Amino acid sequence: MSKQKEYQENLIKTVINNSESDNWKDAVKEWDIVDVEEDLDCAGQCTCGKEGLRYLFTIKNRINNNIIYPIGSSCISKFGVDKLKNEAKLKEDLFKLLHAVENNEYITISSDLFSRKLLEYLYNIGAFVPNYYNDFEPKNDYKFLLDMFNKRKRSEQQEKKSSAIIINSIIPFLRDLLDNRI
Repeated sequence: MSKQKEYQENLIKTVINNSESDNWKDAVKEWDIVDVEEDLDCAGQCTCGKEGLRYLFTIKNRINNNIIYPIGSSCISKFGVDKLKNEAKLKEDLFKLLHAVENNEYITISSDLFSRKLLEYLYNIGAFVPNYYNDFEPKNDYKFLLDMFNKRKRSEQQEKKSSAIIINSIIPFLRDLLDNRI
């Protein structure tokens, strides 16, 4: 039996054994991502048996509260549940952005570090703060950055405002995340 087939069978068996449903199609719908850790050494091993994981996800069954840990993003993709796959991708993208902050990189609103979904996620988790410049409405900054993300050319004024929002809202928020991650 090939390694891939063995991994897939291990995944299916683990998920079904920890689900209320006794078939794959229904069992995969019972799970939510509840946490993710990053292993910079890529020494993690998925519940399916695959080694070399960088992102170690924890998923929880919303019906019986069973937990599967660690599980890799490629196994989460095999669930075929868009919500889970998109959330796993967002979490990985957030780690990339966190590393850019950690490394004191100059961060601009570009597709290298941002996506529309990541901007929305940052808004939803409170990365944009109310202040005088956004009329005390964080959504104004979110919408502005989203507009700038969608533009090919930005004026110097728009670049400055984008940088100000990133420097004054997103970076401090991410630094707090990093400080609390230890």
